[in-house]
Amino acid sequence: MPRIVIALGGNALQSKNSQPTAEGQLEVVKKTCGYIADICCKGYEIAIVHGNGPQVGRILLASEAARDVTPAMPFDVCGAMSQGFIGYHIQQSLKYELNKRNMNYPVLSVTTQIVVDKDDPAFSNPTKPIGPFYTKEEAEALEAEKGYRMKEDAGRGFRRVVASPIPRRIVEIDAIKDLWESSIVISCGGGGIPVIENMDGTLEGVAAVIDKDHAAELLAERVDADILMILTEVEKVAVNWGKQDQKNLDHLNLKDGMEYIRDNQFAPGSMLPKVEAAMKFVRRYPDRKAIITSLDTAIEALEGTDGTTVTFA
Repeated sequence: MPRIVIALGGNALQSKNSQPTAEGQLEVVKKTCGYIADICCKGYEIAIVHGNGPQVGRILLASEAARDVTPAMPFDVCGAMSQGFIGYHIQQSLKYELNKRNMNYPVLSVTTQIVVDKDDPAFSNPTKPIGPFYTKEEAEALEAEKGYRMKEDAGRGFRRVVASPIPRRIVEIDAIKDLWESSIVISCGGGGIPVIENMDGTLEGVAAVIDKDHAAELLAERVDADILMILTEVEKVAVNWGKQDQKNLDHLNLKDGMEYIRDNQFAPGSMLPKVEAAMKFVRRYPDRKAIITSLDTAIEALEGTDGTTVTFA
């Protein structure tokens, strides 16, 4: 059976119309897992990667707000916490949807560490804002007390910024491969917990955010997937987005993709990492494909009637 690594965007975990609570998230995840179970019914073997942007931000906010009562958790620990509760929701909901379809597959989550290069240029230029807003005075105090990097964010105050390094190695990949044959595995949640490897072989968590689409691409390579599927809010990748001459793309190859990137057609932090991850996958496997589409058009995209299919040529 074809193997698919599915990367779930934030809209698959929490909608604009839902409350930003655990209960609100669970309701959205239940609907998401219905679509995923339908993909399984089509005969695909799947693994799941999910984002965690809003969730880890709220965990960090709660931790910072309570710092006078209990010590604030480091950012890598907050990332691990988000992997746990999002994975729990997906496990519970997907198992239920599979059972409804008489598909008795175990579903489980792996708390996943991803090794990044301690010399990655992203660490010298952190740009990813996380957590709450602070006044200038509060930001300066945090810089002095904790060594945080703080930057003004669109006139709304100061926020902590962290690096977004390139994922290099999935620490738990052997376990994920072993589990593949018997289970649906949720891993690399939120892009994985970023760690650096010390000279003695020990791993050390770092304050960083790994892009979940790039983490999904790395997983797709390591499990020898046939398809990388990145699910987002839109049915297709578009150029001239939001303009009168917007063009939705049914197909994207490496040559055209590079030209569009040079023309700044894809927004950083939004569609750009999705396109980059898809292109990296088909560059590694020229005979395979990546798909970028929305959750509710995923099956049509797999059948070639919707979504944007990314290929080598």
